[in-house]
Amino acid sequence: MSPALPPLAALRAFEAAARTGSFSAAARELNVTHAAVAQQVRALEAHLGQALAFREGRGLGLTGAGQRLGQSLTEAFRQIRTAVAEARTEGRDRPLGVSVTPAFAARWLMPRLKDFWASHPEVALAIHPEERVVDLRREAVDLAVRFGRGRWPGVVSELLLPAEDVVVGAPALLGGRSRLDAAGMQALPWIVEADWPEQRAVLAGMGLDPAALDTTEVTTEDLALVAARQGYGLALVTRALAADDIAEGRLAVVHANPPEAGLGYYTVVRPGPQRPEAAAFLRWLHAAARARPTPRGRAP
Repeated sequence: MSPALPPLAALRAFEAAARTGSFSAAARELNVTHAAVAQQVRALEAHLGQALAFREGRGLGLTGAGQRLGQSLTEAFRQIRTAVAEARTEGRDRPLGVSVTPAFAARWLMPRLKDFWASHPEVALAIHPEERVVDLRREAVDLAVRFGRGRWPGVVSELLLPAEDVVVGAPALLGGRSRLDAAGMQALPWIVEADWPEQRAVLAGMGLDPAALDTTEVTTEDLALVAARQGYGLALVTRALAADDIAEGRLAVVHANPPEAGLGYYTVVRPGPQRPEAAAFLRWLHAAARARPTPRGRAP
C-alpha cells in the first residue's frame, strides 16, 4: 500500500512558507495567523519524520529535503490551479444544448424563443429536436424537455406542462359549433398519427368507434395540427402544443379529456450544479409555461 499523504493544509502551508521564505508572508497569503502556519509546518515535519525548515535571521531556511519538497509542491499546486481553471470553464464556449421532441420544438418552443433572447441575447442555443431519449451524462446536451411521467433514473425532472388531450378542429370544419358530442365527432373526418394505438384507446374511451372513423394518417402530432388548421379533419392533440392556435382562433376545442395525473412535459437535467446559461433557460421555460397565450384581438 502507498504511504498516506500528509494533510493538504500542512502541504499548502509549507509550500507557501518555502516559496515566500517567511511564515508571516505565508500567513498573509493563506489568510491565517503566523502561528497557524508554523504549527502546520511542524506537523508536516512530524509526519515525515525529518526537518524541512529552520529560522535563518528574520526569514526561513530550508533543508535539502525541504527545498526539494517545496519545489515539487509549488509545481504540483500550479498544475492543480491550471486544471481547476480549465474544469471551471469547460464547455463555456459551446452553445447551450437543449434536447426536445420535434412537435414541442415547432409548436411551443420556437414561437417563444424570441422572448428568451430579448432578455438573454448573450446565450447561444443549440436546439436538438429528436424523438429519442438523450443520455445527458454522455452527450453535449445540458437539458431536455421530455414527455412522460418524470420517472427517469439518474436525472432531475420537474413538471413543465401537464398533458391534457383535446379534440380540435378548424372553425370552417365546425360550422360554428363550439362543442361536439360523440355522434358529432364520429360524423366528421379525422387526422390521426400513423402509429396510433394509444389514440384509438383514447377515442374509444370518448365513446367513438375508431374503426369506423374517416381518417387521414400523418406521421407526427405537428403535422396533425397543420392538417387540422387547414380544415382537413378533427385531431386529438396535447393542449399545450395547440395553445397558440386555440388562443388565436385558428383551432377550436370541441372536446377535452381530464388531465392524467403525472403525465406531461418535464424539464430534465443532470443532478448537481448547472451552467449559469442552463439555469437561466430553465427559469425562463417555467415562467413561459405559467404564462397564458393571449387570445386574438386582445392586448397582452
